Amino acid sequence: MTTQEAPARTGRRTRVATLVAVVGPGLLAGLSDDDPAGITTYSVLGADHGYQLLWVLLLSTIALVLFHDLAARMGVATGQGLMGLVRDRYGVRTGAAALLLLLVANVGTACAELAGVAAGGELFGVPRQVSVPAAAVLVCVLVLRGRFHRVEHLFMALAAVFVAYVVAGLAVGPDWGGAARGLLVPSTPLDRESLTVLVAVVGTTLAPWGLSFIQSYAVDKKLTTADLSYERVDVVTGSVLTGVIGFFVVVTCAETLHVTGVRIESAADAAAALEPLAGRFAGTVFGVGLVGAALLAAAVLPLSTAYSVAEFTGHEGALDDGFRRAPLFYSTFIGVTAVAAAVVLVPGMPLVPVLVLTQVLNAVLLLPLLVLMHRLSGDPEVMGTAVSSRAGRVARLAVIAFVTACVVALLVLTVL
Repeated sequence: MTTQEAPARTGRRTRVATLVAVVGPGLLAGLSDDDPAGITTYSVLGADHGYQLLWVLLLSTIALVLFHDLAARMGVATGQGLMGLVRDRYGVRTGAAALLLLLVANVGTACAELAGVAAGGELFGVPRQVSVPAAAVLVCVLVLRGRFHRVEHLFMALAAVFVAYVVAGLAVGPDWGGAARGLLVPSTPLDRESLTVLVAVVGTTLAPWGLSFIQSYAVDKKLTTADLSYERVDVVTGSVLTGVIGFFVVVTCAETLHVTGVRIESAADAAAALEPLAGRFAGTVFGVGLVGAALLAAAVLPLSTAYSVAEFTGHEGALDDGFRRAPLFYSTFIGVTAVAAAVVLVPGMPLVPVLVLTQVLNAVLLLPLLVLMHRLSGDPEVMGTAVSSRAGRVARLAVIAFVTACVVALLVLTVL
């Protein structure tokens, strides 16, 4: 090795080590977006509409990159989570209103995660009365004892079973021309059912909890401005993986369920899309992925809520603090998990509608949070030298306009 090669190799090793240390907030938030609610929503999209609404997934993924990148930068630039930042800049009333919106959205999505546990358990013959309480206790114990960091990679590995959709999508021989038209040519039936699925795709991809989580987690990991370029890699990777897996879920369901007129009423219906790849083991593959993704998201999502409540009230709130140092943080986590479990255990609660309709609620409650983030990003008193560029602000305004149009169209059709 020459004297010139040694520093170069050392520099590469340093960059790789830094990237490994920084990776987490973006990848975890991105992979958690491919949760049971996301997989079910994408499955319904493909089964009901084939390739026609793929453009919504593409735009939602672009929006995810833009706002997750902004959330991470805001956390690094300010050292504060979103709710604490809103309170400090716009006052207690605005902060409390934003926190209430986030709480409602997060509890709804927590219900969806445990509904995913119930649906996955039922594929293995385990009743929800057993699977849901067991999952709730498991994630609470992991977080309360500070072991989440140790097992988050295991949950990611289980959730990665959904990569099977990529293989399945290739195996079924999709109509690539039709998929390309669906991605690039916007069109949609103007009826309430179609717009409900469209809005649900927006709400499950660009979820409110992800915005607050990624900002708070960046603060919790003590990332600095020197880490921003590495964190952008983390964010883009997580967001693109979300979109790619979502794309192949839609493609697989379009080619296996839509062409035969099958509608998704249960987890077993969604699992049937994997039969060309997994055969009689399709239910097992789907069930393992559903439960893994649900456990990952069921741990991450209440964390988002706990971070936000702690930030707003000015209390301690971090994964390494322990219950004695951060009782409000951990009590919030337990409370959200308990409420979600209670809702899912209501007798006769339909699981697929819970998984989809909670994502519609996400999109509706998302709008005020996007507006607040957009305003904060252009405020030099808040962001300092990390203030958003004009191009970034224009791009995020376009996202806000798109989400607003989708939600307003659905509300108009619902009222009419």
